[in-house]
Amino acid sequence: MAKSSSKTTKTNTTKARAKTKAKTSASKPAQRVTRIKASESAAPRVSVDVPQPATESTATPASKPRSQRATNVDGGVTRRSPWRAIADYFTGAWYELRQVRWPNRSQTWQMTGALLGFTAFFVVVILLLDAGANYLFNHLLGR
Repeated sequence: MAKSSSKTTKTNTTKARAKTKAKTSASKPAQRVTRIKASESAAPRVSVDVPQPATESTATPASKPRSQRATNVDGGVTRRSPWRAIADYFTGAWYELRQVRWPNRSQTWQMTGALLGFTAFFVVVILLLDAGANYLFNHLLGR
C-alpha cells in the first residue's frame, strides 16, 4: 500500500509542476528591446520583440523525440536542403553587414595612421629587446 501511495504523490507532484510551468511560460509576455540604428542624423528607435526561450511545448524539432518529429512519406525524418542552409547563411551574413556602422574616409585614415604608428612603435621595442638580448649573451659568453 505504501508504494502506490508514494507513486501517486510523485505523479501528483509532477503534474502540479507541469501545470505551474505551463502557466508561467504562457503568462510571460515577450520582452521588448529597443535597437538604435546608427546614422549621421538623429537615430530613429526601432522596437523589436525578443522571443522567450523555448519551453517544452515549443521545443525545436531536433530536441523532440524521434516519434514526434516531422516525417516524410517513407517514415524518415525530413531534412533541410544544404542549398537552403547556405542561402540562409548568406542572408544572415548580409543582414549583419547592414547593421555595421561603417567608418567614413577621415575615420579610416585616422585608424590606418594609428595602426601604422603602433606597428612602428612595437617594431622599435622588439628591435631594442633583440639588441639588448644579443649584447647580454655576447657579454656572458665572452665574445
